[in-house]
Amino acid sequence: MTQSTPKSFRLHIGLFGRRNVGKSSLLNAITRQQVSIVSEFAGTTTDPVEKPMELLPLGPVLFIDTAGIDDVGALGELRIQKTRQVFERTDLGVLVAEAGAWGDFEERILEELESRDIPVIVVFNKIDAAQPDAALVERFEAELTPVVKTAASEGRGILDFRQALLDSAPESFINNPTIFADLVPPGEVAVLVVPIDKEAPKGRLIMPQVQSIRELLDNDSYCMVVKERELRRALDALKRPPKLVVTDSQAFLKVSADTPPDVPLTSFSILFARFRGDLVTQVLGTTAIDKLRTGDRILVAEACSHHPIAEDIGRVKIPRWLQQYVGGKLDFTHVQGHDFPEDLSPYKLIIHCGACTANRREMLSRILRARQAGIPITNYGLTISYSLGIFERALGPFPAALEAYRETKNAGQRTNASPADCDAPSGLLDEL
Repeated sequence: MTQSTPKSFRLHIGLFGRRNVGKSSLLNAITRQQVSIVSEFAGTTTDPVEKPMELLPLGPVLFIDTAGIDDVGALGELRIQKTRQVFERTDLGVLVAEAGAWGDFEERILEELESRDIPVIVVFNKIDAAQPDAALVERFEAELTPVVKTAASEGRGILDFRQALLDSAPESFINNPTIFADLVPPGEVAVLVVPIDKEAPKGRLIMPQVQSIRELLDNDSYCMVVKERELRRALDALKRPPKLVVTDSQAFLKVSADTPPDVPLTSFSILFARFRGDLVTQVLGTTAIDKLRTGDRILVAEACSHHPIAEDIGRVKIPRWLQQYVGGKLDFTHVQGHDFPEDLSPYKLIIHCGACTANRREMLSRILRARQAGIPITNYGLTISYSLGIFERALGPFPAALEAYRETKNAGQRTNASPADCDAPSGLLDEL
């Protein structure tokens, strides 16, 4: 089934515009399904509506139909806030306007998308009632902004819209980074250490583990999956050392002890820090742990929504290890899903999960916002390995990140300053 492709692997296409310009009709027409409710009354779409589908030959995509962001009143503000969150994860923006009704509002949306370096398609809908201004169309053509004219309720212009989507897919999505390709060549072995505990869904593996196994298979690499208690015997059974050992971050200490020093070791969470975001920036953000003091506020962000268990990694284990490292009580705030505070200034550090359920655009957007606010950001695996004293071992497979950390650390020692105060390379954030 096509819908089994995780949302995080899909091209996120956001539909933006005023209320009642036909965004929902456009979505229904392109998907050939009644996905969104269509009404003559403005504001029918109250929350973002998501529709996954296959857009061949591009592949799996996720359309996000947003509420009109010209809404009014208290409820309208909530709708606008939900719509703004969609900007954070949009790979390709579709700005829908009524033909003949372009104004400052549409210009602001266009500026928002362009400021985030999000490719944009302008759709003038309802051409059965009016035509767009010719000078405006010429302007977009001169700026190389694709323009499509539709009457979505009648199905007119939908093939042109589909072609514009295919032509405008960003290169960063088509050539998306991989998890293992540069670390485990074809014909080589990766050993994945997968603890079976209460965090693992019964009868299934968690998403980062499944995605890792699939990529190794796609790359014609070998994959051995073991529990942490079986790692040492598994390594002894191999005729030659594996190219990489990857562990769940919670088992870092035991796996580090059982893995020979000459075998590269890291965690799923750190792999996904690179795959979904910017590893160098998060590595350098981790050094801010040394500046934490009792009472400091820490933001812990998870991309998925789940019911925490007694020994939850983000709510129990990381706070415990971090407070042991700091030697005092810290104030933790937790957010889930697409909720991420507008104001990051109260926090001394942001600790993010591996973002296996988020797309790369959303994670890079959050890292960029943290950098703009001057708040260091790290992730689960980096925080755990730093707190447990095995940080450099965990960064061994990533020479550029390890070198950036050592340079920053040495600079901090020379100037008697914290590494978090030193200038850091921007890493992959330049993609935004």
